[in-house]
Amino acid sequence: MAAAIHVAVIGAGPSGLAAAKNCLQQGLKVTLFEKNDQVGGNWVFNSKTGHSSVYENTHIISSRYWSEYEDFPMPEDYPDYPNHRQLQAYFHSYAEHFWVLPVIQFNTEVKRATRTPEGLWELTYITEQGEPKRQVFTHLMVANGHHWNPKYPEYPGKFAGRLMHSHDFKGVDDSWRDKRVLVIGAGNSACDVAVESARVAGAVALSMRSPQWFLPKFMFGVPTDELGSRMPLWVPVWLRQRLLTWLVRLLQGDYKKRYNLPKPEKPLLSQHPTVNSDLLDYIRHGRIIPHPAIASYRETGVEFADGTTENFDIIVACTGFRISFPFFDADLIDFEHHQRTPLYLKMMHEQYQNLYFIGLFQPLGCIWPLADHQARLAVAEIQRRYQRPGDMAAAIQHEIAHPHLPFESGGRHSTEVDYQCFRRDLARQLRTAGIDIGPPPKVFK
Repeated sequence: MAAAIHVAVIGAGPSGLAAAKNCLQQGLKVTLFEKNDQVGGNWVFNSKTGHSSVYENTHIISSRYWSEYEDFPMPEDYPDYPNHRQLQAYFHSYAEHFWVLPVIQFNTEVKRATRTPEGLWELTYITEQGEPKRQVFTHLMVANGHHWNPKYPEYPGKFAGRLMHSHDFKGVDDSWRDKRVLVIGAGNSACDVAVESARVAGAVALSMRSPQWFLPKFMFGVPTDELGSRMPLWVPVWLRQRLLTWLVRLLQGDYKKRYNLPKPEKPLLSQHPTVNSDLLDYIRHGRIIPHPAIASYRETGVEFADGTTENFDIIVACTGFRISFPFFDADLIDFEHHQRTPLYLKMMHEQYQNLYFIGLFQPLGCIWPLADHQARLAVAEIQRRYQRPGDMAAAIQHEIAHPHLPFESGGRHSTEVDYQCFRRDLARQLRTAGIDIGPPPKVFK
């Protein structure tokens, strides 16, 4: 006799909430495990280091219109780019509205997820009361996120000052005043940390290993992702890249001449762009000084690749995160060193049909609305309304070989997708299950 369906979801961040919601809407029994005491994942601000969370002044980098769940709009009084408090309140309202809160086990950490001889999932977890428990589920949805396990850079030598990762950056206080700060990296976290530090620190340097495109949050008076979404999908990739690159160069000028930044040789969208409206202004105001890559640490600072040395009090490494799942044995699931994550639609495993990864992708846009569509597809398969490809290995390899955009190789882009293209891909599969999610929302004002 087949076991009654009972789905486990790990993580009550935005993707995990969407996963549980879709299960509930289709009448599936679901239990959601969350090690924190509230919903929201990384968007729950926690001033303690060691806890994955946004920092005190964080605002979202995708606009509200392309970040809200398609079936649950954000409040009308929210700004174009809401802050973390508004987002956490939004996620709580979402969980309340769709009756997700009653199925969440808060303050509960999943320690292990293993396969039973029957192919089910046995979870070992620690309850809020500190008790170890085991429970078997028919299906498992993993939504623990991929921005929580910090990856530190490795350089020769040793720095005797304060060295931290952006994972532990919660904001600047008076202890940063007049300090010399070095930020390593050029992604969204690096630019946010550099700008935030420059408000208080005596001097801020930004070390970049390779060129990077920087997009403002607004172009021509509208959020940049809104502007980009107006370009139809039938426009060839190469033309889309060329037009966007030309437009950004026209607005910002030559990176080398104007900002002393390395000039990108590849067109925009060859790598995940950084969205920050303040960085270039801070550079032109002399409050952030660009530097090349680091060659080595010194006791009082660093030596850069161009042979120059400089002293620093604080170094913040904004060098990304490892994709890891502490509850899986490495011989079962291990994506950490993959150049491209081997999952169909970034969610389905080749071998385990009752395992789904929800939100394990990095779009040029926001994860949450697309994670909702992923979860809808997973539920359709659980209910046998959707049939995955017969040759999963071939389907996964085809997806890896045909990315939406010609992203650079490397771990940074192992889960990269284009928002509109990925939504189209999910919509096509959902239609085979009789589910029509309709066209993308019209958000143009």
